Amino acid sequence: MIGVVMTAHGTYLKQHTEALVKDVGLEKACEITGKSKATLGRYYSDLPEHADRFMPISAVAELEKVSGYPHVTGALAELKGITFSYETGTKNSTGGNGVTSDVIALSQRFAQLMSEYHQSIEDGIITLNESKRLLRETQAIQQVLLSMKLNLEEEAV
Repeated sequence: MIGVVMTAHGTYLKQHTEALVKDVGLEKACEITGKSKATLGRYYSDLPEHADRFMPISAVAELEKVSGYPHVTGALAELKGITFSYETGTKNSTGGNGVTSDVIALSQRFAQLMSEYHQSIEDGIITLNESKRLLRETQAIQQVLLSMKLNLEEEAV
């Protein structure tokens, strides 16, 4: 059998599919989708034999209804260069609403990203786990920026 080479987009979608399943919880994701743990694992596996297997959009939609963040939808939007607004309580919030609290949260998240980056490049190699941590911090910054955008739009009205 000729192996399928996964594209960068495919890898990116699989990473976000994994984040979605982990957000919901593997057991609960199995219940919601009616899929086994092994099947769900294949949807986000980076092994060559699973390169062409992706979670059905109906399963993504059901999981995103109960997840804390629409991981796959966000990834698809990013791949097309689309920005969308997602309203939710921000775990980075300093307690207040508005641009000032967003700036504080943004600076805290950016400091965390720089700390993760510094740790990752100490040995000159960014490992897969380090890359995943950097990605999580980048996504956290993106969520703060979305909150900031919404607050600025609200103040502009």
